[in-house]
Amino acid sequence: MNNPAQTDPASDPRMALAAVLDWWREAGVDHAFGDEPRAWLAEEQAPETETPRAVTAQPAFAPPPPPPAERIAGVDALPATLAEFRAWWLTEPSLDSGQVANRVPPRGAEGAALMVLVDHPEAEDGEQLLSGPQGRLLNAMLAAMGLGPDAAYVASCLPRHMPLPDWAALDAAGLGQAVRHHVALARPERLLVFGRHILPLLGHDPTKTAEPLRRFNHEGRTIPLLSVAGLAVLATKPRGKAALWQAWLDWTEQGSV
Repeated sequence: MNNPAQTDPASDPRMALAAVLDWWREAGVDHAFGDEPRAWLAEEQAPETETPRAVTAQPAFAPPPPPPAERIAGVDALPATLAEFRAWWLTEPSLDSGQVANRVPPRGAEGAALMVLVDHPEAEDGEQLLSGPQGRLLNAMLAAMGLGPDAAYVASCLPRHMPLPDWAALDAAGLGQAVRHHVALARPERLLVFGRHILPLLGHDPTKTAEPLRRFNHEGRTIPLLSVAGLAVLATKPRGKAALWQAWLDWTEQGSV
């Protein structure tokens, strides 16, 4: 009868391993040998991980360029008289993306002593350009300059009130050509521009020269020009009004008028 306390070596891995070692010891082998050297005392190194492959950056999707601005119709063949230009100014749809409502005409007579050019009408304007706070400020300035309201030709670069216009896009569409032609038709003795951002529409390239534009040259005519801050800015900055007055005095004393 088998003794249950005895264990079969074949069924116990530990006993089987011990039996193998005993067998080698009896054969006189008590060391393990290998062909490859091994640094037994070196610290165990973490297993090397495969270096991730460099991911080639894919070019970002470039959206198509915006379509070119719609060209203002008739800008290459503008009306030949000031009266015809005023009618075109109020009725040409492409001048304002099809919008013709709420446009405000310029005011004043051709050949005025001074032409005043602003960016766009005031929000309050109806039939008369600059009929709100900016217009009252302008009238006070003209009175201090010795000019009555009717002695100046007042015009805007845009036909209606348009906050934050894209001037570069408008110029590319031909607005600058229309503004320059308007000044030429009005034939003022001198030109006062409120808002230096208007100067590119008059042919001034600020990337070529930092000098302010002093004269308007167009179609063989030269008109003395003074550019100052916009009326909305001057209304909130008393120092700006003083700077305008000093610039006006310097301008007139130099024989520009």
